[in-house]
Amino acid sequence: MAQDTQHSRRPQQGTALAGFFLACMGWLGLFFLIRGVVPRAGARWMFFVLLYIAVAGTVIPLAKYLNERFRGRYHEPPDWVSVRQGLWVGLYATTCMWLQIPRVLNLTIAFFLALSLIVIEVFLRLRERSLYGY
Repeated sequence: MAQDTQHSRRPQQGTALAGFFLACMGWLGLFFLIRGVVPRAGARWMFFVLLYIAVAGTVIPLAKYLNERFRGRYHEPPDWVSVRQGLWVGLYATTCMWLQIPRVLNLTIAFFLALSLIVIEVFLRLRERSLYGY
């Protein structure tokens, strides 16, 4: 019984470790990019890639914790659900930064963008719960 508990804990530690690694690489890359690169087209694209990696890596362990904490009577969802949710948040942050370049981003756009991504994730989770039970 104790071995089963330890064996089921390994994947979430791996997910947290991968999220930590992504976050460190992304934030360090952003630091060095902002500090030492002239802002041209290639550097701008690299900024968005590194921002996506940094935010997604930061959110993955938090999403894993929240999925465990608020699962209710359902089984614990697999680790890829937390990864997907972290990627949604990374997409949201990167899109908001992208919209900030032409100064188009405002609270209304940010709210409806977040709402649309949340609705997509809720529908995906409801479908997974009905099909697989987690």
